[in-house]
Amino acid sequence: MAFDELYDEYERRRVKALAMGGPERLEKRRNAGLLNARERIDYLVDKGSWVESGLFTVSHIEGDRESTPGDGKITGYGAIDDREAVIISNDFTVKGASSSVVNMRRIGQMRRTATERGIPMVFLGESSGARIPDNMGAYNMGAILAGDGTQYRRLREQPWASAVLGMAYGSATWYGCLSDFNVMRKGAVMAVSSERLVSMAIGEKVDGQDLGGWRMHTDTTGLVDLAVDTDEEALDAIKTFLSYLPENQNQMPPEKPVPAGSDEIARSVLDVLPVKRTQVYDIRKIIERIADKESVFELKARFGRTATTALARLGGQTVGFVANNPMFKAGALDADGCDKSCSFLVLCDSFNIPVIFLVDNPGFVIGIDAERQRAPGKIMNFMNALQLMTVPKLTVMIRKNYGQAYINMGGGKNAAEVAAWPTAEVSFMDPAFAVNVVHGKPGERLEEADPEFFERKFAEFQLESSVYDIAASYGVQHIIKPEDTREWLVRMLKVHRNRLSGNLSQHLLSNWPTTF
Repeated sequence: MAFDELYDEYERRRVKALAMGGPERLEKRRNAGLLNARERIDYLVDKGSWVESGLFTVSHIEGDRESTPGDGKITGYGAIDDREAVIISNDFTVKGASSSVVNMRRIGQMRRTATERGIPMVFLGESSGARIPDNMGAYNMGAILAGDGTQYRRLREQPWASAVLGMAYGSATWYGCLSDFNVMRKGAVMAVSSERLVSMAIGEKVDGQDLGGWRMHTDTTGLVDLAVDTDEEALDAIKTFLSYLPENQNQMPPEKPVPAGSDEIARSVLDVLPVKRTQVYDIRKIIERIADKESVFELKARFGRTATTALARLGGQTVGFVANNPMFKAGALDADGCDKSCSFLVLCDSFNIPVIFLVDNPGFVIGIDAERQRAPGKIMNFMNALQLMTVPKLTVMIRKNYGQAYINMGGGKNAAEVAAWPTAEVSFMDPAFAVNVVHGKPGERLEEADPEFFERKFAEFQLESSVYDIAASYGVQHIIKPEDTREWLVRMLKVHRNRLSGNLSQHLLSNWPTTF
């Protein structure tokens, strides 16, 4: 055939590109139980949907061209559950997936396509950072690292999801922090620079897990939403997260059939609530009973645990739950809890997801440590985000609602509808605490010093905190039985659809930073 030589050359180059860093490096990953960059894509996307962009790219440096198939980053388009997505998968077998002139062009093209076409973007992160010596010197700093003035701009026009699946430094960390959802495989590291570089800089040995392991980022920084054991679990988590979201901010999230048995489970919701007002319980058990059966997907479960944030479905529709969790600090919001709640509100409003507040809140955590953690600023960030939201907000008061925290948790006019269980109480301050403030002496607890007097005054203060008092002033619009909560929420979601805007938010929070 006339074109045999051309076809042979094409096939030779194609096979070389698909081989990535070569059989030895791929075998090493396989023995470690890790997927390679292409296997991760194959697992994530619908079969037969992958179209690569830039298969034949190599390093721009002449001497590296033969050893850099794909130049360390694999980019292209694939369908995830029959919806299009842009995917960037770092290939650590080629130059440690370090950032270079050519592969940054690939990423730029993917980012522009996702933005212009309104489709989600997925980052599969594992990178050694900027490539040396490619980026060394003033010329390269100006031409390469600072060559794109929009590289890190997020307007939340479409969802971004990230998985940290290995050693992730530089760009793999940056895109993880910029994403709406960031999942991390245990054993991976996410940090500004590698432990080797950090050790050299500070003159002492640094452990990678201490520097940026999964416990650091799920428990302390909150930069990771979920930690999992395997690559496959991380990719499954991305699929699950995206299933709750629209392809872009100009669409509504997809609706799903309501699982059988959802209404029956909701009737048992009161079984979770203790009779004693000071006894703790796990709010997640209430969320699981109210939401569609097996639809709850919690975010940042190990961070800011005084608050619980979760995507779920109600009547088949995606919703977001923000709830106080009395299992931790009695549900009093601390600085991390405020950050977590604020971040989640921004996510929901950006992608047209109604928010449901479940309130059992004794107030904010106060004290010297709270002030050091900038609690006043965190509280007001939370409040600012709440009042900029334009998706429907529904509030259900379960038990305690005190002070400014009552407002932050969707109290008063900060929600489209407010309902209360008969167990709820609302006041400026917890009645027990108020009795001690008004009648007690410094360092004295009246319930111990004069129990009879305390009980009498407590009853007076608590009476004024009755849910029927706030209902009388129309401070709440509904008092509902706990077992009717799910039915009421489903009904109110229908009432409060944004019909005049096509059910879309005004997206006033789209350019809110993705981290705290």
